[in-house]
Amino acid sequence: MSVLSVQNLSLSFGENELFSKVSFEIGNNEKVGLVGVNGAGKTSLFKLITGEYSPDEGGVFKSSDCVLGYMEQHTCSQNRSVWEELVSVFSDLSQIEKELEVINKELEKGTPLLDNLIKKQDFLTEKYNREGGLTYKSRTRSALIGLGFSEKDFNKETSKLSGGQRSKLILAKLLLSNCNFILLDEPTNHLDVNAIEWLEGFLKDFKGALLIVSHDRYFLDKITDKTIQIENKKAISYKGNYSVFLEKKEREQKAIEEKYNNDLKEIERLEGIIAQQRQWNREKNIKTAESKEKVIERIKAQMVVPDKQVQKIRFSFTPKAVSGEDVLSADCLSKSFKDKQVFTNVSFEIKKGERVFLLGENGCGKTTLLKILMGELSQDSGSFKFGSNLFCGYFDQVQAKLDLEKTALEEVWSAFPAMTETQIRSSLAAFLFKGDEVYKKLSSCSGGERARVALLKLMLGGYNLLLLDEPTNHLDSFSRGELEKTLLNYSGTMLIVSHDRYFINKLATRIIELTSDGVNAFSGNYDDYAERRTVKAVQKAERKDNSQNDYKLRKERNSKIRKLKTALEKVQSDIELTEEKIELTESEIASEKALSDYELLTEKTNELSELQVKLNSLYEEWESLDNELTLVDT
Repeated sequence: MSVLSVQNLSLSFGENELFSKVSFEIGNNEKVGLVGVNGAGKTSLFKLITGEYSPDEGGVFKSSDCVLGYMEQHTCSQNRSVWEELVSVFSDLSQIEKELEVINKELEKGTPLLDNLIKKQDFLTEKYNREGGLTYKSRTRSALIGLGFSEKDFNKETSKLSGGQRSKLILAKLLLSNCNFILLDEPTNHLDVNAIEWLEGFLKDFKGALLIVSHDRYFLDKITDKTIQIENKKAISYKGNYSVFLEKKEREQKAIEEKYNNDLKEIERLEGIIAQQRQWNREKNIKTAESKEKVIERIKAQMVVPDKQVQKIRFSFTPKAVSGEDVLSADCLSKSFKDKQVFTNVSFEIKKGERVFLLGENGCGKTTLLKILMGELSQDSGSFKFGSNLFCGYFDQVQAKLDLEKTALEEVWSAFPAMTETQIRSSLAAFLFKGDEVYKKLSSCSGGERARVALLKLMLGGYNLLLLDEPTNHLDSFSRGELEKTLLNYSGTMLIVSHDRYFINKLATRIIELTSDGVNAFSGNYDDYAERRTVKAVQKAERKDNSQNDYKLRKERNSKIRKLKTALEKVQSDIELTEEKIELTESEIASEKALSDYELLTEKTNELSELQVKLNSLYEEWESLDNELTLVDT
């Protein structure tokens, strides 16, 4: 059953048509990612669902039992503590508590009409338990701790919260509210990795429907089971999370383009035959020409024109010089602000070609460390040294060095005066500043536009060492993908601060975790880092109980090993069977029968896509089981 049905929805602002004839449904417990480039209309679609906007055509229909929840419906009172503000979500339960307290006092007095009071007490107690009265305070505390509030923050006045803390509190109110369909627009903004992981766990367990707009692709992969893309003014639904959607879309577009190009070639061939037959101008030739014309009409009737390519940023980072092998060395760096110790004893080395990510909780000093390395701040103690022949470029997440009074053209040209205006404009066009947009003042640009200007300056600098502070902030998912591809081919060295776990997974060769009293180093990407952290936590817990549970743990471990080996054998068998089916389907697609029958070709192409998705899933399952077996068996 659907909690939401969107039918033939169209929306325009003046002459700017955002989307047309958009239709989709969301089931009661579906968790859906809504993706598309910036400006595609994702937030506007949210506002149509909430009723803030009215469509030009079509309608939004919610089920009768739908209780919709979204961020904008929640605010923060100024005269409450953090705890009071969040627990106010459960005001009905608090009221029941007060009523039960009054009844208990009346019963203690031996007031007349005891039967009525007891019946009311039973009714309220049953309602209180049914609606979560026994757990609402623990859920409130869990949400606050999970989203990064400490115990001492509970009594803090909401008026004294930072913008990020206020956003977290509003998110917590939304999550704990009594709704069964939640709209989330960039919910991971302002959250560090620990808070995001808590949110993922909460949403996985949420018994209701979700529609999520997010540029955090790792988050979407963890949460969603369906993806809706808005592109070229229409919406298409894909079963699966973000990564599955990318694979399906790529295969789908490739198949459509191949079929379209083959149809064009066939039409061209048939038109040549028609021209030849009409030239001979005999009755038999004329009939042949007319027959071929009908074939062309049939081909044109079923042709599917490929979607036009969405404009994407074109990155190209090419170092102008080759650095030495030793790029950066830090020794016992420390930094404090007044009485607050940010970090101490920070030591690490970075070699040529490494892609190192600097991770840690919010406030641990990651940006501060980058600014020390760039000479914008001084360390309290310790030292650092750059290697030979280094040209260092720095991306500041707040773009503080941009002159907001300049236009995009002026800002880039002033940094690279030797370039011609044509060269500068061509470079800006590659970063989606077209026509008169190059004359737009940076003060009136969005955060994303300013980030693009800063990245362009970085690209043109020819640096062989990049220090990047949250480079994917303000970029949409597809621009992030383009940046990833470019940096994977970049021959220089990188030190990057990022919360974008998908980005980290794609690029990282090593991770440095910054703590208050030093660093922990991990080789590999984010998944490797997270796995090792989990293993360390498990090992620590196991060591604590080892003396009491040694026999039980060995028994459970051996049982788990047997189960994992059995599961691995089954998955291996399924992989071999699926690979055989793929080979068979590929041969059927290549057959003359399929190539001459569009419906059969489409059916077999879809079958192949499903088999490839299944195979990828089986490989992932096999790898997961194998990793788990390795961990258990060591």
